[in-house]
Amino acid sequence: MIGVLIMPKKENIIVQGTEIAVLVNKQDDYISLTDMAKHKNPDATGLVISHWLSTRYTVEFMGVWEKFNNPNFNVTEFSNIRNESGGYGNVLTSKQWIEKTNAIGIIAKPGRYGGTYAHSDIAFEFATWLSAEFKYYLISEFKRLKSLEHQQQALEWNLQRTLSKVNYRIHTDAIKENLIPPKLTAGQINHIYATEADVLNMALFGMTAKQWRDGNKGKKGNIRDYANISQLVCLSNMESLNAQLINDGIPQAERLKKLNLTAIKQMQILSQDNTVRKLTAKNKKTDKDE
Repeated sequence: MIGVLIMPKKENIIVQGTEIAVLVNKQDDYISLTDMAKHKNPDATGLVISHWLSTRYTVEFMGVWEKFNNPNFNVTEFSNIRNESGGYGNVLTSKQWIEKTNAIGIIAKPGRYGGTYAHSDIAFEFATWLSAEFKYYLISEFKRLKSLEHQQQALEWNLQRTLSKVNYRIHTDAIKENLIPPKLTAGQINHIYATEADVLNMALFGMTAKQWRDGNKGKKGNIRDYANISQLVCLSNMESLNAQLINDGIPQAERLKKLNLTAIKQMQILSQDNTVRKLTAKNKKTDKDE
């Protein structure tokens, strides 16, 4: 099911000299039909969109798209509109389509991002109606935009992973100064480091490093290498917090409780942040592709 646009990020692409706005939200991209219509008639964009919406083929395609992506689609009203489509003098506006059918594939936005927008699936169909050449360049520019987004997301994930590793060094230094008694063997020291690392693992992931390895045989790396953006941000904060708690002499069991509550609170906040959700989803897709 397609998500609802909440606080979308606005990007712009240039297609045959026309600037076209793209609203990006999670994995759903909505392209401005208003801007696209300027390619045909810059003085009557609303009329251009209405003429396209009024064709029989467009109505049928829109109906199929909504049935697959919108559980609240009003099928009864859709049937009425389809029966009237293509008739002489019949004109269907985007506002009428949305209000009568509860459609989500097309949205009308006032204000800053004002205009009529459509999900990329639908926008490409509109482009076909405008011009085959225009559609080709639109798809090319849209692919270029998505490629740039993918590169930026990969960079941000790597930066977060690097930050996590730097903070972990601060964390292990605090362990060395406050928890490791003198004259321990290397094995004993390593055991303490592993134990403290698992304090963070348990607080955030609900399992130790060994438990993760036992349940993910064949995977390379460790549990943190498979963390998403939200988890990495939270982990960085927890490493710094745990280092401070260690310096303050807080017992491990008490620190684990505090860290777990912190992880729960921060993950609740991060899960509601649209930008982080989008990066997390994209990162999961990247992992699958690799």
